[in-house]
Amino acid sequence: MSNAVFSIPKPYNEPIHSYLPGSAERAALKAELDRQAEQIVTIPLIIGGREVYTDNYGTVVMPHDHQHVLARYCIAGEKELKLAIHAAMDARKAWNDVPFEHRASIFLKAADMLAGPYRAKINAATMLGQSKTVFQAEIDSACELADFFRFNTYYAGEIYKEQPNNVDGVWNRLEYRPLDGFVMAITPFNFTSIGGNLPTAPALMGNVALWKPSSTAVLSNYYVMRLLMDAGLPAGVINFVPSRGTDVSKYVLTDPDMAGFHFTGSTAVFKGVWKTVGDNIDTYRSYPRLVGETGGKDFIFAHNTADIDGLVAAMVRGAFEYQGQKCSAASRAYIPASIWGAVKGKLLDVIATLKQGDVRDFTTFLSAVIDKNSFDSIAHYIDVANESPDAEVICGGYDGSKGYFIKPTVIVAKKPDFVTMTTELFGPVLTVYVYEDDRFDETLELCDTATGYALTGAIWSNDREVLVHMEKALSQAAGNFYINDKPTGAVVGQQPFGGARASGTNDKAGSALNLYRWVSPRCIKETFVPSAAIEYPYMSEE
Repeated sequence: MSNAVFSIPKPYNEPIHSYLPGSAERAALKAELDRQAEQIVTIPLIIGGREVYTDNYGTVVMPHDHQHVLARYCIAGEKELKLAIHAAMDARKAWNDVPFEHRASIFLKAADMLAGPYRAKINAATMLGQSKTVFQAEIDSACELADFFRFNTYYAGEIYKEQPNNVDGVWNRLEYRPLDGFVMAITPFNFTSIGGNLPTAPALMGNVALWKPSSTAVLSNYYVMRLLMDAGLPAGVINFVPSRGTDVSKYVLTDPDMAGFHFTGSTAVFKGVWKTVGDNIDTYRSYPRLVGETGGKDFIFAHNTADIDGLVAAMVRGAFEYQGQKCSAASRAYIPASIWGAVKGKLLDVIATLKQGDVRDFTTFLSAVIDKNSFDSIAHYIDVANESPDAEVICGGYDGSKGYFIKPTVIVAKKPDFVTMTTELFGPVLTVYVYEDDRFDETLELCDTATGYALTGAIWSNDREVLVHMEKALSQAAGNFYINDKPTGAVVGQQPFGGARASGTNDKAGSALNLYRWVSPRCIKETFVPSAAIEYPYMSEE
């Protein structure tokens, strides 16, 4: 083993490819999209580094063409989940013994492979299987995931450097051990990068993990798993087990060796996990670390001094990019009456130009929502708004005949507590509440208290004193807070992401704060010349 202390290269954000007509990256991605659209992939479980097939299968379809099947994937049951736990625990000691520089090398290599030979494959799978446009896939499954690998590795190295103070004759050392067990990672459909980050962040710190991907993101997540294996991740360190949430709750969350839970998903599911862990707290070998990023009802709040063109752009991009299926998407807006007329006119004009359709058409701005359940839920709320005297749908609608298409929809709520102002919809629906200018402070308070969430939010004004006032009034309303910008688009290394209240534990993915959750420090004190004294000086007689 080397006796050198190695420095991790200072990370950089992966450059975003433009995919302009005639570019090499555009041609490569188009070819990969055609290739993947013409095949049906069979996806096994990956347990202990081996492919495991089951008799129970699910399917991956294109949300924008829901009769087009892309893949069949195996579903893990009780037997396979328990096998994955054993595989992870069997791999634990050997992985913990791997020097950090070698663990780091695996993830740095994975980042470079993702930025190079794997880029088109994972981007294409994300586009087809999750209905992301080329730009939304590029910033997610290529750039952000590479950023997670690089920045997490750098932050881990910086954490290991943090050591306690010493006094003469004593050397104090702090050892950052992995958790005493395995980590369960459950990942969402909406970001391939989150899919890759949630199991790998604990693994980087020496932990072993089970990875349950979303059933609607299995294809891209499977290719991420293959990328990690090709980068040299040892067998059993991460075990890829698409499965049902009920089986995970029954067979994994109750296992005595579960030491951590890394999650992005709904608030209701995370609360259920917390309750399950609480109900089983006497059976665990240690207190499990619970890290979750959950729901949001993210806001844009404008003052009457706001720049209207910039505000409209933020509303459109914030609410409708990736069909509003970002945890950070703008889904409610508070606009003063004095500027609403101008904002409304420009907003409707812009929305009328947005093209919606198949992501293989690079002129599309947005595509379909992820599945029928999501489509039906969002359509229901649009119907509620259409039928209610307390709201007006000024544009939008839905059509699920070929794909799960929810049109960019704007609802004007006549009451600040109308259901679409307070309920997370996770679709391209923006609800606007128009407030009287002289009720500015009252409406700020409404914004802060209208929902239990506190994920992202944006304020708009060209008056600095007003911005200071708004920032203070909404200090607990969002973990990621934006001034004169849209509330989406956090970048690893620039804006660590996460919220509090009902939006999660605010452990900031893509930062050292998250990585601290996956270590169990041990403080070691070594005394060079031990004292033989028993009595202390104060015990002497005067």
